[in-house]
Amino acid sequence: MTTTAWGEATVLEEISIKQGADGRSFATLVQLLEGKSGELLVRFAYSTGGTARRGPVTLRRADLDRLRKALGKAPRLRAALGLPEC
Repeated sequence: MTTTAWGEATVLEEISIKQGADGRSFATLVQLLEGKSGELLVRFAYSTGGTARRGPVTLRRADLDRLRKALGKAPRLRAALGLPEC
C-alpha cells in the first residue's frame, strides 16, 4: 500500500529507471496504482533508497530509452499510459 493525494492505493506494477548526477544515485519510478474505489492512477516519482518522493522528475534521452524498454515488461502500466505494445 502507498498513500496518494486521493488516499491509499495498491501498487499494481512498477518500473524503476536508474539515474545518476554529480556522483549521486537515484531512480525514477513509474507506478500503476489502484485506489480503494478501483480507479487506476499512474504516478511518476523519484526515489532515493527505494522510497517514492515528490518533486520534479527529469528524464534524459538515455533515460527515456530505458523507460521504453522497461514498459515492454509492464503491460498494464503501458496500457494505462495509452501506449502501444513495444
